Amino acid sequence: MKKITLLFICFFIIFLAKAQDRVITTGVPFLLVSADARAAGMADIGVSSSADAFSQQWNPAKYAFAIDKQGLSVSYTPYLTDLVNDISLGQLTYYNKLNERSAFAASLRYFGLGEIELRENAFDEPRKVSPNEFAVDGSYSLKLSERFSMAVAGRYIHSSLKVASDNGDATPASSFAVDIAGFYQSEEIAYNEFNGRWRGGFNIQNLGPKISYDNDEFSTNFLPANLKIGTGFDFIFDDYNKVALNLEFNKLLVPTPQIPGSPVDTNNDGDFNDPEDITQAEQNAQTLDDYRSIGWVSGVAKSFGDAPNGFSEELKEVTYAIGAEYLYQDSFAMRMGYFHESPEKGARQFFSLGAGFKYNIVKVDVSYLFSASKVKNPLENTLRFSLTFNFGDKYDEY
Repeated sequence: MKKITLLFICFFIIFLAKAQDRVITTGVPFLLVSADARAAGMADIGVSSSADAFSQQWNPAKYAFAIDKQGLSVSYTPYLTDLVNDISLGQLTYYNKLNERSAFAASLRYFGLGEIELRENAFDEPRKVSPNEFAVDGSYSLKLSERFSMAVAGRYIHSSLKVASDNGDATPASSFAVDIAGFYQSEEIAYNEFNGRWRGGFNIQNLGPKISYDNDEFSTNFLPANLKIGTGFDFIFDDYNKVALNLEFNKLLVPTPQIPGSPVDTNNDGDFNDPEDITQAEQNAQTLDDYRSIGWVSGVAKSFGDAPNGFSEELKEVTYAIGAEYLYQDSFAMRMGYFHESPEKGARQFFSLGAGFKYNIVKVDVSYLFSASKVKNPLENTLRFSLTFNFGDKYDEY
């Protein structure tokens, strides 16, 4: 489907954030979109769920606990389906366990904004462009003990959204980032009526230099650095039935936009219109420049204590999600979840449903999202699909 302007698309990509109060926005937000249907079916939970081929996005340390030696997965997520039909996110992931203690993985994530027609006026011949973004990842995970593993991941990010003018260029923006992750999985514990297993994980994602299209410090954007922490518990009733419950918290490691300052009556004459006075527009511009000049390293540190309204506002910047997964013989799954974000920080609130089917080495997952907020979700009324192939020897799960 043809679109009119790139700005219209970008407006929705940031989840209608400008309609909210002091919402934290970043560059390349596609890195935060759930690409696999299993995690999406549990309201975007994945940092502490059991290992699967899509662990690269959520917590690569889980690969060290994978049961299958190798896995290959493909996913497809339509985007903004109520408005257009050619914006989508795709991901390809591969992992390989080197031995019982270590594994490596690689993935490619591609976000295409379809074809956009640009015109100066309604009668011009359109100039067609196809903006896109992609990221290439690699990770290595290692068990530091029988029950705990850690992983590091590197990521190259390429964003080709800038549209060239007649006398300008459209050099793509690029950056790199690293992740540091950990995962804990207990042994199977015997309780009175069932067996159980505890899980826990964390992932510090997208730590890297800010991304810019103009090589100017005042036009740079923070990467979507974030901290994920989660826990889960498996109720193992018998060899056929298992229920997994998961809880996850997430916080962007990006500074909070600040409150603009007030006009300054420099000469204290009660008149704010003197040439030497500082106007509201100048104060706003200075506040914005100060924010944009923050480096990415100091930005991570500031993100824990710079909210203008103090600790109560910092808490509003933490999202949470709860999810459940029922497994029958590890071949059929049903999933559900709920995701919550403060109305003042983006207002993403939704329920999700999902299902999975496994036959031999092939596994198919689907998910669907129901918005619970007045702010429309870009993934509302969208079916997401994932396809996974697991092959090679199997490792024991103690």
